[in-house]
Amino acid sequence: MKITNFTPKIEFETAEKILEFQNEKLRELLHYLKQKSPYYQELFDKNGIDVAQISGVDELCKIPITTKSDLQSRNEDFLCVEPRQIVDYITTSGTLGDPVTFALSDADLERLAYNEAISFSCAGCDEDDVFQLMTTIDKRFMAGLAYFLGIRKLGGGIVRVGNGVPELQWDTIQRITPTAIICVPSFILKLIDYAERNGIDYRNSSIKKAVCIGESLRERDFSLNLLGQKIKQKWDIELYSTYASTEMATTFTECEAGEGGHHHPELIITEIVDNEGRVLPDGEYGELVVTTLGVEAMPLLRFSTGDVACFHTQKCSCGRTTKRISPIIGRKNQMIKFKGTTLYPTAVFDVLDQRSDILAYYVEVSDSEYGTDDLTVNVAVREDVRLYIVKELVENFRSKLRVTPNIVIKDLKEILDVHNLETNRKPRKFIDSRKNG
Repeated sequence: MKITNFTPKIEFETAEKILEFQNEKLRELLHYLKQKSPYYQELFDKNGIDVAQISGVDELCKIPITTKSDLQSRNEDFLCVEPRQIVDYITTSGTLGDPVTFALSDADLERLAYNEAISFSCAGCDEDDVFQLMTTIDKRFMAGLAYFLGIRKLGGGIVRVGNGVPELQWDTIQRITPTAIICVPSFILKLIDYAERNGIDYRNSSIKKAVCIGESLRERDFSLNLLGQKIKQKWDIELYSTYASTEMATTFTECEAGEGGHHHPELIITEIVDNEGRVLPDGEYGELVVTTLGVEAMPLLRFSTGDVACFHTQKCSCGRTTKRISPIIGRKNQMIKFKGTTLYPTAVFDVLDQRSDILAYYVEVSDSEYGTDDLTVNVAVREDVRLYIVKELVENFRSKLRVTPNIVIKDLKEILDVHNLETNRKPRKFIDSRKNG
């Protein structure tokens, strides 16, 4: 592996030393919240919690979990600094509900830069790389700003192109010759498709690696999923999968081994819990709960992300001893029971994302007349494949999921209207129309 100034020593320590380190950081956080956070002051008092009696991570289970609805309904009570100390406001994407506002201090921006610098370093990047940023940096979006700050801290170069527009992306690649791209992986297929249709020799371009955001590239065993396979078959660049969220202001990024995103012990404490909130052993799937470390303005204690994953604890071949997070297999409230099979929308997305002849899509789950889940895939496709694509999709779904959803062909405008990118930061690709959805 490549060692840089942004390869933290703590990530190579023994599990005992990492736990001791995190225990100390947790005690500092609890003291800070007791002094500064109106929300957590009330939570501690209401539940009779003496934070001085909580000595470490193993005792976190004594504290109630914080939910997204808590953040929405009591947003200002999470603030731990004076308004004059706030230097930036960001919001969550709101893909699955109302966006949540977060305030950041100057120290939080510095922490954000550090987080991304060590994450890019984990992915084998350094000051010699030039990154083409294929995501927005405006619209109160944390990730775009974080990438910019992190690359600057790392010492690399940046080309801020923004999302979409394959023609502009390729024009920039040919003019500036960046070495890395940061984008949603399904967009890479659109870049390839544009290059092939316009005679661009993309395989011999300057791009050597892609840091992929927003979508998974891997199966549970870390093998490439259909989307990852499709990209690698066409374009043999290095692919690095990442996982992050606005709320935790921390990124889990793969190293060259490609076997899970590495945990950064100085930035976040993680737990995996079951439906009753009980902490599960490493290796078991459950909901990810996080506690942020080093956040000044709006730190979170035992925040439920809603994402379902597990952690692996074996030492990585890169030498790191930190935990590695599995691919996110879905969101807790998005689980679908369809024709006796349990699945998540991401599994449906994986099948659709492998096909370049699908222009856009969204997936809808609703209540059937029998009270069970009904699943419909709405797709816009190229005109030349309309006659046979449904049959092929049926085969694709049967092969991958063992069940076949309803498939409906729609005009591209209908699909894009549902995506609603004029107001949404991410395309709205999943609609839950169930009564309890």
